[in-house]
Amino acid sequence: MRLHALLPLLAATLFNAGCSSNETRPLPRPPSVDVPRFMGDWYVIAHIPSWPEREAYDAVESYARRPDERIQTTFTYRKGSFTAPLKTMHPIGRVEKEGNGAVWGMQFIWPIQAEYVIAWLNEDYSQTIVARSKRDYVWYMARTPQVSESDYDAAVQRMQAMGYDISKLRRVPQSPRKAP
Repeated sequence: MRLHALLPLLAATLFNAGCSSNETRPLPRPPSVDVPRFMGDWYVIAHIPSWPEREAYDAVESYARRPDERIQTTFTYRKGSFTAPLKTMHPIGRVEKEGNGAVWGMQFIWPIQAEYVIAWLNEDYSQTIVARSKRDYVWYMARTPQVSESDYDAAVQRMQAMGYDISKLRRVPQSPRKAP
């Protein structure tokens, strides 16, 4: 099946899967996000995945600021194994005026935008948690393909404190390699 055929399904999944969440607390956010510093490659260490990501290996989200101030995003992954062909998606991000750089809209297909909240970011911009108010999807990402077990455990505790069901969390297999 071609990736373009999956885009409408992805959009529907992003907006419908979390409708039953009872969590109403606002997501935490850093006081501000230096958006240019946030740009670059982020390895997906763990997630509650959307449908296309459920068997992802070597998942990397890359951000680059466009001249029109939107964020060109490239999401690459391998489906089901380290040797599977590389798959790529190219959503476009937009930093919302409210939110000090931590709240984005992510557009996979026009005109639908998915909520994308940088809910936690460490001081050196080497690890982050991206979340959604519905608590349906979450992504723990790092600038390196592996993190220490203590960092991983701390991130899991943060996601649980945000109201996520961590029994749905999937650790993404990452081969030790350079960013694509």
